[in-house]
Amino acid sequence: MTQTVVPARPPVTLPVQGQGDFPVGRIFCVGRNYADHAAEMGHAVDREAPFYFTKSAYAVLQSGQDMPYPPRTSDLHHEMELVVAIGHTAQGISEEQAMDVVFGYGCGLDMTRRDLQAAAKEKRRPWDTGKDFDNAAILGPLTPVAQAGDVAAMEIKLTVNGATRQHGQIADMVWSIPEIIADLSTLYTLHPGDLIMTGTPAGVGPVVAGDVLHGTIGDLAPVATRIV
Repeated sequence: MTQTVVPARPPVTLPVQGQGDFPVGRIFCVGRNYADHAAEMGHAVDREAPFYFTKSAYAVLQSGQDMPYPPRTSDLHHEMELVVAIGHTAQGISEEQAMDVVFGYGCGLDMTRRDLQAAAKEKRRPWDTGKDFDNAAILGPLTPVAQAGDVAAMEIKLTVNGATRQHGQIADMVWSIPEIIADLSTLYTLHPGDLIMTGTPAGVGPVVAGDVLHGTIGDLAPVATRIV
């Protein structure tokens, strides 16, 4: 029997309300999916097609845990997002089929080393060091579809130290959940365990050590962390 040459990493999982654990595969993130956020970042929304970047499953930090301030940045930003969890394999599916592959939803924080992202943009380089780093995807427990209600009608909100920083409507997304899933399924074969972070409304901004973040989307389980 072949043996591994280094110890295997333990699987990354998220708790599911009342149903055990969800194994995390890939994390796809939708860029500029709220017009007001695109505008605050100096960009116009392009309705031709959504665009994506990714985070590793090993960037996941579970809600309730402290986030150490990451290295090589002095401009760490919060981005509050709806997370869609995939429960079935999907390849080249239609928008009408898209919701059939959704397992559930959650609240998430797409943490960003904004200075590194800005430097990469200026040089037309990938955003990886600005977006995909340790603890950069802070995720709350997942709520199965049957228990979640009408997510598209929910409000999305983030407070920092009790003061509201971000407040919007999921319905304001440029690309809807079915549109995103259908489009992604033409680029990748989606598998159970994949997550989609669907973009952030306006109000993103810096956080520092000592800040307490608390994000909510309707009645979904919230996401929370303290920067240390």
